[in-house]
Amino acid sequence: MSVPVITVDGPSGSGKGTISHAVAKALGFHFLDSGALYRILAYAAQQKGIALDDEPALAELAGKLDIHFPAEGENDVVLLDGVNVGNNIRTEAAGAGASRVAALPAVREALLQRQRDFRQSPGLVADGRDMGTVVFPDAAVKFFLTASAEERARRRFNQLKEKGKESPYEEILADIQARDERDSSRAVAPLKPAQDAIQIDTTSLDIPTTITRVLDAIKNRLNP
Repeated sequence: MSVPVITVDGPSGSGKGTISHAVAKALGFHFLDSGALYRILAYAAQQKGIALDDEPALAELAGKLDIHFPAEGENDVVLLDGVNVGNNIRTEAAGAGASRVAALPAVREALLQRQRDFRQSPGLVADGRDMGTVVFPDAAVKFFLTASAEERARRRFNQLKEKGKESPYEEILADIQARDERDSSRAVAPLKPAQDAIQIDTTSLDIPTTITRVLDAIKNRLNP
């Protein structure tokens, strides 16, 4: 029997990371933050002096990265060569860099199998932008979370404020809108819901309510 996969796709700030991590914990499944892979690649490239438009060098680097998401850790723990770089890759600059490298076909191809290798028993919850459409098209249950750009910017603004890293709301909103346009219009694996995805608008939903909706939908799909 194939190892079950739950995919949670959506734009930045839709809540998919928090929801995915909570769902994986509730189910006892492994967790994949695919967006972190691209953020780590952009971060590692900058550390090594590799330009974010040097597609061959980036693809080569992507195949060598030693990345782990500790199953018992919180969703901000990401290990690169054994070192937690969670805080380093959660900046606005890292997000913008990730969006740039993710648009490169050779980079996506280099990371494709690496993402699929996270599919291990008893199951996997995969968070990203093309998990249900490209990486795991045979996923048992697919979700696509969204929210208005304004709400997503507000969430990011509050998140940064809590960490003492305030950034103007208008700049955050402009960045989110630019990233949405870049992610949805790219030629390779554009951001879009899978045809069989369950779509949830989280604009007016809190986290516990969204988690409950997702878990109920998984239960109904896997145990009809």
